[in-house]
Amino acid sequence: LSGLRRQAAVAISQELSKLACRSTGPSTWINQVRRRSSLLSSRLEEKPFSEMEMSYLKQGEEALQKSLSILGDQDGWKTETVVGNGDKVLSKVLPDVGKVFRLEVVEDQPLDAVYSELVDNMEQMGEWNPNVKEVKILQKIGKDTVITHEKAAATPGNIVGPRDFVSVRCSKRRGSTCVLAGMSTKYGAMPEQEGFIRAENGPTCMVLRPLPGSPSQTKLTWLLSIDLKGWLPKTIINQVLSQTQVDFANHLRQRLAR
Repeated sequence: LSGLRRQAAVAISQELSKLACRSTGPSTWINQVRRRSSLLSSRLEEKPFSEMEMSYLKQGEEALQKSLSILGDQDGWKTETVVGNGDKVLSKVLPDVGKVFRLEVVEDQPLDAVYSELVDNMEQMGEWNPNVKEVKILQKIGKDTVITHEKAAATPGNIVGPRDFVSVRCSKRRGSTCVLAGMSTKYGAMPEQEGFIRAENGPTCMVLRPLPGSPSQTKLTWLLSIDLKGWLPKTIINQVLSQTQVDFANHLRQRLAR
């Protein structure tokens, strides 16, 4: 059994290497995260994972690699929104993913505070973000991977309607850079819920880094890729998603200030 686990880890490592090689022009910090990202083989020595858990771990790693590949390509981004405080949302269309959104903001709090709020206090997000009704951790796998169920709050006028998501999320903290990545997954214990449309997250991630020259501030980059499902005009979807990112930055800012 130990030998089979090692073989599985090697195979997964090879697949992740292929993903990394296909990315174009990643910046230095993205390469640093890739180089120092923990391999599944090291985790297998700590705890024997089931086949299903191995599948979730692989999905989390794939979400991280794909997200970093998207962020690493600086070409083709168009400005969606720029706020007076400097917050901005960019977007681009990818052939195999669709339209993705990229939020870039500076939070006036050190990285540890932002990381703690987004990772350690994940289930409290519904208390400060009006766009989120509830976040619940369904299962923890290893040190940095979780399965979550998130219910989105109803939007004003119910333009979009109630959506929920089941996602695998992983968090990587290497030196002064933190990456929180995720994507939708299937989880038998959380089937589709009555009254909610099960939407899907594509590869998404948040990258946290100290602001250069100002370690008491944190640069946050959020890559958002969502398929809301159902029939919705693209203009409404684009408006809702970009505004959701701007609102998130403000709500997080207020939460951290308190």
